[in-house]
Amino acid sequence: MKYYIIIPAHNEEAFLEKTLQSIVLQTLQPKKVIIVNDNSTDNTEDIINDFIYNHGVFQRVNTSSSSEHMPGSKVINAFNKGLVLLDDEYDFIVKLDADLILPNNYFEEIAAVFKKSPKVGLTGGFVYEKNSNGNWALNHPMNKNHVRGAFKAYSKNCFKAIGGLKSAMGWDTVDELLIQYHGYEIRTLDNLMVKHLRPTGKAYNAKAKLLQGQAMFTMDYGFWLTLVASFKMALKQKRLIAIYHNMNGFLKAQQKGISKIVTEDEGVYIRSLRWKGIRNKLSL
Repeated sequence: MKYYIIIPAHNEEAFLEKTLQSIVLQTLQPKKVIIVNDNSTDNTEDIINDFIYNHGVFQRVNTSSSSEHMPGSKVINAFNKGLVLLDDEYDFIVKLDADLILPNNYFEEIAAVFKKSPKVGLTGGFVYEKNSNGNWALNHPMNKNHVRGAFKAYSKNCFKAIGGLKSAMGWDTVDELLIQYHGYEIRTLDNLMVKHLRPTGKAYNAKAKLLQGQAMFTMDYGFWLTLVASFKMALKQKRLIAIYHNMNGFLKAQQKGISKIVTEDEGVYIRSLRWKGIRNKLSL
């Protein structure tokens, strides 16, 4: 199967070489890898250039956005800069972070899923991070049916059905909701251990936490679902202040009349799906 990879990269000199080397070692090679150098001020571009010189599969595009590490629009804007350089001749497309080490058979396994199961629209492995003992340990704070935003692989038909990736905070949640809305399945592969070199969220700007509630508003969660989701998040993070931040962000977005990133029908489906999930967990 043919596939493309797009890697947004902002000041990734500490990790990028290992990520790109793990792509070079893949048993199933990509058709092309676009690395989007997003306003880097370190040696990121030099590392990219070295790989371009030695491996014809890599290509660089430079773009300039803010200098802050922020989730959401920054990374997807960079992704879309790479997307416009690609043709339509692929079976699946991958959004990949620049701070990962993939197992050598990663994309061979991903391709096998798409080839065997056309209803699967999104698939990926699991994140492992070094713990205090220096051992690689599973770090998956979401439910096991969630593919982390660091390594999303979409089938072409699914990617087109959901209209690509939303340039907004919460893009890696709304994509999975829309995947299900359009009748596709999500499959996670627990045999694929992806080493995450930067602990989750460590590089994000402190202002990012204020955007979660806004994201829930733009995904059309509604007040009560946002409140319940915020409460669950606060319990998981052991930070009750998260409820305040989320609800404050939600209400401010509502007051400002910020546009939703889903249609009315998609919003109805999303709320129904989320409430169903909550009821199922409460009945266990």
